[in-house]
Amino acid sequence: MNINTFNLFLGVMSLIALFVFIALYFVKAGYGIFRTASWGVAISNKLAWILMEAPVFVVMCVMWIYSERRFEPVIFTFFLFFQIHYFQRAFIFPLLLKGKSKMPLAIMSMGVLFNLLNGYMQGKWIFYLAPETMYQADWFTSPWFIIGTLLFFAGMLLNWHSDYIIRHLRKPGDTRHYLPQKGMYRYVTSANYFGEIVEWAGWAILTCSLSGLVFLWWTIANLVPRANAIWCRYREEFGDAVGERKRVFPFLY
Repeated sequence: MNINTFNLFLGVMSLIALFVFIALYFVKAGYGIFRTASWGVAISNKLAWILMEAPVFVVMCVMWIYSERRFEPVIFTFFLFFQIHYFQRAFIFPLLLKGKSKMPLAIMSMGVLFNLLNGYMQGKWIFYLAPETMYQADWFTSPWFIIGTLLFFAGMLLNWHSDYIIRHLRKPGDTRHYLPQKGMYRYVTSANYFGEIVEWAGWAILTCSLSGLVFLWWTIANLVPRANAIWCRYREEFGDAVGERKRVFPFLY
């Protein structure tokens, strides 16, 4: 795929993300608290998360291995950053999940497809299409890399901490829903999503790439409507206890 075809691919991905963004305000993705029998056959949540997230980790590994630029310092750093996230998401996060929740195969399959495309989208640019003069050693001292890296890891840690809070809302055997109160949940009802959006905003900045920007747009398109659905659900269940909390962006939305 040459650069022109790649840019066309990015444009198509962006348009699909727009459709997803609009659609998810009308249709709640049927996993987690919104899972219903209408979504069809479901499998173990832990297994589903592994099968859904592992493909992007594998795709990036393969694309990195076959790249002649794989050991260039900046590119190798990008690779490590990306894989740190997906190693945790594919092989650690699922094993930390509690309870016996299930995920519909339909949702998992859509996640697998996106992750395959996104792995290709990020790897193709970084390892093959980026100008050879772009990611040289001086990139490490550029504002793009410094600011982006700070946002990337701040978002990652916020996401991990928020997931930790969610996992520890219930005692063993308890199946009730609770309103998260700690950490960034004091300001938004979907702090984990806010952390992930910040993380991939950092990725888009530190790589200064259209592929990173498209990934950020996909993250927003997927998570912001779901954050709205969760906020509405909490308002129904907990009423005034939600208070002035926003959905996903503190003090904004």
